[in-house]
Amino acid sequence: MLKRLQCIERAAFRRAAMALLISLCLPACGVLPVNQPAALPPAEPPPIHGEPAQTVPAAADAAGGLPSGARLYKVGVETLPGFAEDRLTDAWPGFLRGCERLAAQSTPVAAAWREVCAAARALPLEEGALREFVQRRFEAYAVFSQDNRNEGLLTGYYEPILRASLTRRPPFVVPLYGPPDDLVSRDTPATPGNPAARVRGRMVQGELVPYFTRAELTPAGGPVHPSLRGKEIAWVEDPVDAFFLQVQGSGKLLIQDPGPNQGKLLRIGFADMNGHPYRSIGRVLIERGELTRDNATAQSIKQWVRANPRAGQALINENPSFIFFRLMPGTVDASVGPIGSLNVPLTEKRSVAIDPRFIPLGSLVWMSATHWGRQINQLALAQDTGSAIKGEVRADYFWGAGDAAGEEAGRTRAVLRLWLLWPKMN
Repeated sequence: MLKRLQCIERAAFRRAAMALLISLCLPACGVLPVNQPAALPPAEPPPIHGEPAQTVPAAADAAGGLPSGARLYKVGVETLPGFAEDRLTDAWPGFLRGCERLAAQSTPVAAAWREVCAAARALPLEEGALREFVQRRFEAYAVFSQDNRNEGLLTGYYEPILRASLTRRPPFVVPLYGPPDDLVSRDTPATPGNPAARVRGRMVQGELVPYFTRAELTPAGGPVHPSLRGKEIAWVEDPVDAFFLQVQGSGKLLIQDPGPNQGKLLRIGFADMNGHPYRSIGRVLIERGELTRDNATAQSIKQWVRANPRAGQALINENPSFIFFRLMPGTVDASVGPIGSLNVPLTEKRSVAIDPRFIPLGSLVWMSATHWGRQINQLALAQDTGSAIKGEVRADYFWGAGDAAGEEAGRTRAVLRLWLLWPKMN
């Protein structure tokens, strides 16, 4: 997620998206494409399947000045679904926080937003003024994939709140770990067709080799790997909750220790990872016939693991990736969201994680989806990223913190349409 690498990879792991492959087709849109970049490598998860795309007009203005690898089709802002009804005031404080972060950067994206952000700060927090401002200062672009599809996948995530102890004592016997001493990371520069990346491993006879997998670090029925000993930073009650805390990548701990720390709310955040790719245990259960694509939610996966404790750890170890945490300094304001890739607190039901190859980090998007019969047509803030969030029309919706948000996030899987809102070029 963020230019600050720690949060990039925190978000990278947390997308435990059981991505249902939705049948899609491209409707006739009657608008002209703004850009058509060179073909990109296939996205993960695999491309969504559907009917062959209709023929669309040839691209006009090869780049259009927009840093996006998607096909973009200009539309009227007023035609965005639900534009007249959305409460823009709910999103505006989070948008202004994102503006502050962009203003401190020296990137092409930041340059494009600097003027409009300055004007936005002077506006009254009033629906009519904000709506008029968006119509006057922004262009809207429908986002299409390389194969001309304008529908993709919406999933959800949240920030768990777990009862915890800073010392091991029953019932708090499941450890959360900080980074081990023998974990080594190196940055690799960008090359044609390959973005810059961070490679993780351990040194063996002067060579960097892959770091230990989850199964090697926490084997089912066996002692933890020596590299983890002494790296415990907190203890929780339930191994399933500990695993899903890793899936989300960050959370809040409600401390239960007697004394001055009792009742304190502390934030636990991403510190590092072992460098192995994430594998969805939900997908494993689907492949084994234990769950179906229709009922594979975070809740049903937790129920299966708890109902099968002996096989549960082995299932969890099917995912080789492992997240290491750090306790964030100070107590936490329960109303403040976790820090996303843009290095600003996420806004409940407004921030989304996107693929920055197609949606510039820090920009505004308009999203349209149906979540369990409820229509979501709204302005959203592209303030987070994640390794499982791949593709042009793809977003992960931040529901907030706690169990209720977790319930919503765990069952979020919907057809999504996206529009990029970009400052008008002078």
